[in-house]
Amino acid sequence: MTGVGECSAMEWRKHARALAAVATPPGSRWRGAVESVPRHAFVPRWWEYASSGWELRDGTSDHRMWLEAAYSDQTLVTRVGALHADHAGPGAVPAGLPTSSSTLPGLVVQMYRHASIGDRCTVLDVGTGSGYGTAVLCARLGAARVSAVDVDPYLNSAGRDRLDELGHQPELITTDAQGPLPGRWDRVVAMVSVRTVPPSWLEALHVGGRLVTTLADMGLVLTAEKREDGTAAGRIERDQAMFMHARTGDDYPPYDPALSELAETAAGEYVTRGRYPVLDVVEAWDVRTMLEILAPGIEHHYLEKGDLRVAVMTHEDGSWARAEEREGDVTVHQGGPRRLWDHLDVVRDHWIRHGELPFRGARATIGHDGVITLRRGRWKAIIGR
Repeated sequence: MTGVGECSAMEWRKHARALAAVATPPGSRWRGAVESVPRHAFVPRWWEYASSGWELRDGTSDHRMWLEAAYSDQTLVTRVGALHADHAGPGAVPAGLPTSSSTLPGLVVQMYRHASIGDRCTVLDVGTGSGYGTAVLCARLGAARVSAVDVDPYLNSAGRDRLDELGHQPELITTDAQGPLPGRWDRVVAMVSVRTVPPSWLEALHVGGRLVTTLADMGLVLTAEKREDGTAAGRIERDQAMFMHARTGDDYPPYDPALSELAETAAGEYVTRGRYPVLDVVEAWDVRTMLEILAPGIEHHYLEKGDLRVAVMTHEDGSWARAEEREGDVTVHQGGPRRLWDHLDVVRDHWIRHGELPFRGARATIGHDGVITLRRGRWKAIIGR
């Protein structure tokens, strides 16, 4: 395996200790595990986004760059579209969205801390990815208590080789993690995001076991404990996190740009003056989260052209909206079966009226079908139905 042997133990351990000090709080039971795992061994090559697009980085050709990148608390993208950095030839330019990565270690530890993993717990790590998070679990618990699942055969194959070189042989399962799973665990921790909880994750938990996941396009961390009746109850945590969407195949479904092109140029069937300034919804996490709860599946695009600010919203049902702002004057064009910008106005009205949005800290229940019900005070929302 390209990795551990490429850099001296003294070299990488110094960097791993510095990373652990950033990624774990003082006194954390995870600090020793992070210090003991050579992260660079799991990411010999990665993709980095530059102004001209994705560019390949090869750590074995520049050890200083390799160590600096691997032991920074940042995500390293390893796969874009269907092309893994390990397989990229000279001059390769991948197309599409990131489909796998080595998650920033601080977030890996954050998810494990939310899972309340005791030393005798068995854990299913959903999303093997580079294998780094699985290695941290093995370093803390021992490989016999650790399993990981990924839909990508290569990720599990490469992860198995890299883990084996460190002396870890956890169970690695190659299957769609949203389908049936071959086992039962005390903890299920997802390093991918889902729109709703796959029923198989509840089935895979022992009664009293704990699930931790993020909800797609919401930035929400959901924790829940399995009850005797097979459902689960928990909460939306106060912090936030985002992961790549869980995928069922080699890549995400292709994106059809036709609706976006229409939304960017067409006159609306319904044209009004906007009540609020144009907003880059993707960068406004709380607003985007509340909008995704109320009207799931909206895609967002934002651009600035001189003094013109433009926000575009589209949905696969054919609905679209475009808001244009110049010198404080906002015009909103909308078309299709629904008025998407109106949903956004509802969210912003709520925030102004109540001073906050209600989802953070909400109580959560998960039904046998994976449907999530959130409640906080008089507010209630259902996700997945």
